[in-house]
Amino acid sequence: MLLDIHNLNSGLEDGKQILNDLNIQIDQGEIHALMGPNGAGKSSLGNTIMGNPVYKITGGKIFFKGNDVTEESADKRAKLGMFMSFQSPIEVPGISLESFIRAAIQQRTGEHVKLFQFQKELQRCMEILDMNPDYAKRDLNVGFSGGERKKSEILQLLMLKPDFAILDETDSGLDVDAVRTVAKGIEEYRKLTNGSLLIISHTTKLLEGLNVDKTHVIVKGHIVKTGDGKLFKEINEKGFEEYTA
Repeated sequence: MLLDIHNLNSGLEDGKQILNDLNIQIDQGEIHALMGPNGAGKSSLGNTIMGNPVYKITGGKIFFKGNDVTEESADKRAKLGMFMSFQSPIEVPGISLESFIRAAIQQRTGEHVKLFQFQKELQRCMEILDMNPDYAKRDLNVGFSGGERKKSEILQLLMLKPDFAILDETDSGLDVDAVRTVAKGIEEYRKLTNGSLLIISHTTKLLEGLNVDKTHVIVKGHIVKTGDGKLFKEINEKGFEEYTA
C-alpha cells in the first residue's frame, strides 16, 4: 500500500475542525477520485496529506510507503515522492518555470541535473501539453492565463515523476480542449511511472477521460461513501443531494 490514512482528524490553527476520523487507502498505481460539495473538506484533505503547516493534525496517522509521515514537513514528504498541484497556483516573480522545475528535481533527488538532458525532456513534456516553449523562460506563473497555470502544474508533475500526486481542482476553469490536454498529461505521467493519483474535484470533466479505480465522497469532513470508478458517473447524474440530506 502506497498511502494509508487512518482515522485522520485535522483542522486549522484557529481550532476549527475540518476532517473527522477519515480513512483512505491507495495502492501503488491507482487513481482515486475525491468528490464532494463546496466546503466538504476536499482541499483540506489534500493539504493535510501534503503537510501544509496551516492545517494541524489532531488525531490519526498518515503512512506513506510504510513510513509514518504524520509529523513530517511538506519538503520531507516531497522528497519521499509526494506532489500536489494547486487549484490556484501563485505567481513567483524572479524565477523562471524552467529554473524552478530544475531546482525542484535537484532538491528531491539530491543529484546534479544535467542541463542538456533536462531541457530536452522539458521540451518533450511541453509539446505533450501544447505549451509554448517560451513559457519555460518566463517567471513562474507570472502573466500566465488560468489554463497555462494548470498546464504548468502538470508539466511539473511530468518532470518530477512523483510516486504519489494530489491534483486539486485541476480542471477548474478549463475549457473542453484544455481538460483534454491535462488528461493527456496525466496519462503520460502514468506511462512514465507507476505512480498513484488522488484527483480532487466537484465535477467529472477530467475524470471522464481517465481510468478511475475508486471514488470517495466527502461531506462535512467525513468520507460518506467509497465506490468503484463508476461512482463518479452516478454523482454526475444525481449530484450530492443524497449524501448531504
